[in-house]
Amino acid sequence: MVLHLRWRAGIACSSVLGLMHTVFFIFLTSMPAASQEPRFPTLDRLPPGELLATGGKGVLPQGFVLRPIYPDGLTLTKLSEGWVNHLYNDAVGYCTIGYGHLIKKSKCSGTEPVEFSKGIDKKRGEEILTGDLASSEYAVMTMVKAKLSDGQYGALTDFVFNVGSANFRSSTLLRVVNANQLDRVSVQFHLWVVAGGKKLHALQQRRDREVDLFFQGIPQPKGVPQPGEDLSPIDIRTGLPVASSAAPKAPSE
Repeated sequence: MVLHLRWRAGIACSSVLGLMHTVFFIFLTSMPAASQEPRFPTLDRLPPGELLATGGKGVLPQGFVLRPIYPDGLTLTKLSEGWVNHLYNDAVGYCTIGYGHLIKKSKCSGTEPVEFSKGIDKKRGEEILTGDLASSEYAVMTMVKAKLSDGQYGALTDFVFNVGSANFRSSTLLRVVNANQLDRVSVQFHLWVVAGGKKLHALQQRRDREVDLFFQGIPQPKGVPQPGEDLSPIDIRTGLPVASSAAPKAPSE
């Protein structure tokens, strides 16, 4: 009799535990999606300015032939953009992959093309980047009137990709390049180191690499600012100088 009661008590206990496990499972599976971990990571990477302007869909005039992309310039852009083989949301919340390739101006949602959802390899990433650079190359080819070496062409293409062709069009950098004032080029490159009001080390490094490539194989003249020239750092998004009481200014004559 005692054994029989213990056996029945054991069955009752097991039933209660089983019911508790079932209820707990239902609770977990019915939790709101917002409480679950995000599927796509957010990385502190700035989107290329040119892709922001074109939406990643820049179209060249029919029949326009681009100058062959310079391998050292492509390498510079790859290094500066960095490589991510999977979907992620960039610093402003835009869905991105590869070498800064902008998929859409909104967060990744799982509805992206299958190719991107599965991830891409570096060969495919380079193919996509080459296409993304086309509008930046077009800007350099049509805005710059001076004859450019391969290094100069590659450096300016990377610069435009980063800051956008509209900012390049209104820049002092473009004016000094067209005037062949090479002694002013380095200074102008190095002003573009601010994003969202903050001076970024990554942008300073990128400008260093662009200047090195621009003067690849030729002597780099000492930078000489013009008298009274404003040397305030420039925001790569707005193209405007960042007001600062500490900003240097070239001495007036």
